Amino acid sequence: MKIICIGRNYIEHARELGNKVPEEPVFFMKPDSSLIRNNKPFFYPDFSNEIHHEIEIVIKISRLGKQIEKKFAHRYYDEVGLGIDFTARDLQRKQACDGKPWEISKAFDGSAPLGKFIRLESLPDPSAIRFRLEKNGREVQKGNTKDMIFSIDEIIAYVSKFLTLKIGDLIFTGTPAGVSPVKIGDQLTAYLEDKCLLDFYVR
Repeated sequence: MKIICIGRNYIEHARELGNKVPEEPVFFMKPDSSLIRNNKPFFYPDFSNEIHHEIEIVIKISRLGKQIEKKFAHRYYDEVGLGIDFTARDLQRKQACDGKPWEISKAFDGSAPLGKFIRLESLPDPSAIRFRLEKNGREVQKGNTKDMIFSIDEIIAYVSKFLTLKIGDLIFTGTPAGVSPVKIGDQLTAYLEDKCLLDFYVR
């Protein structure tokens, strides 16, 4: 099972970090040890002083595919959920400055809390999925998939040029603006179309 993450997929998020808007999808990987399931807590690591939350729509691949055309991409997923791409922003800045890969800032253990999944067919409009993140009861991020730079189908088509997608693979599709640091004691609650799919604490 692979965890594929798309970076800079909302214009306002790219701008808030001072990044260029990409011309094609940017993706990186997380290992399965990054997953946190069943609303278990995220334990703040001792190697960073600036962990940021990034709420994202997550799709689960439902069939084997390679070199998938965009027009057929919708056949490869039927469930959607929410996840958080925790980022050690201090390490990421240093890695970027030094021209080094992002893995230590993105792929560490516990960096991908994952919520429940729901069927796409149950959503009012699968092409415009609303989602948001609350920190300690206050909304901090809000997004809609219609605002993605690259749609889910475009992401699947692009990624499958390079990687064979297998059943159960996860794709984190990018975060909207509003990322900010978390601290020990914070409660993070994520909603998809007003359904709570993720609710956990930082310890």
